[in-house]
Amino acid sequence: METGTGPAVLMLHGSGPGTTGSGAWGTTAQALGSSWRLVAPDQAGFGRTPLPPGSRGGLQLWTAQAAGLMDALGAERYAVVGHSMGGAVALALAAARPQQVTRVVAVSTMGAPGAPLSPELDAVWAAPAGRPGARDMLSRLVLDQALVTDAAVDARAAAMRAGAAAFASLFPPPRARWAGDLTLSAAALATIRAPVLLVHGADDRITPLGTAALPLLGHLADVRLHVLGRCGHVPAIEHPHEFRQLLSCFLRRDEAAETTDT
Repeated sequence: METGTGPAVLMLHGSGPGTTGSGAWGTTAQALGSSWRLVAPDQAGFGRTPLPPGSRGGLQLWTAQAAGLMDALGAERYAVVGHSMGGAVALALAAARPQQVTRVVAVSTMGAPGAPLSPELDAVWAAPAGRPGARDMLSRLVLDQALVTDAAVDARAAAMRAGAAAFASLFPPPRARWAGDLTLSAAALATIRAPVLLVHGADDRITPLGTAALPLLGHLADVRLHVLGRCGHVPAIEHPHEFRQLLSCFLRRDEAAETTDT
């Protein structure tokens, strides 16, 4: 998905079965309007992007894919917004491309050194394709169960079935090793110089605040954390208006800096 014009913003989805770039960020992108050039790809193994032959995905692959995509689009400087797994990729990309990544928004992020695999994330990665699996997964992602509507379940179930073959190879048991792959070292995090905004739900059971976001505060040079009460793993869905306000305000600071520099 690519929309709008202006400063480039790469938007990276999370790791749940059936997740796609447009599914994760379509509503947010529509609400933000056309002020930015928003790019929301399907990462390898998700949606319409196949895994390379012999690959099982992983942080290195997804980071290289993201960097290659923005190079191909001719984006010399860009912000990165990532959710969950996508947050870890965003942080890794900022470490790998310090001259290009201007800002990072890591939402319900993975990536903290030593962060364990939570039982809830283990269950999400194991969710079987179909309506029961989709309903169980969605119920773990959000605090407000009223958001787990029949329409949402049907849509996710269809997406899970469509991507079941590729997803099966991404996070097979034992799954703790894949959570470990999605963590960054303290040394890598220390190289990030782009300003980072962490957005996290206080009631996130997938990537709990205490093991996911809080440890990052001690590793990043320029970081701030916004915690949303009464919120689970998907702030963009559970608190959409506040999330969009946080996102647009943080990204506009980058625009202001660009204007000052020129």
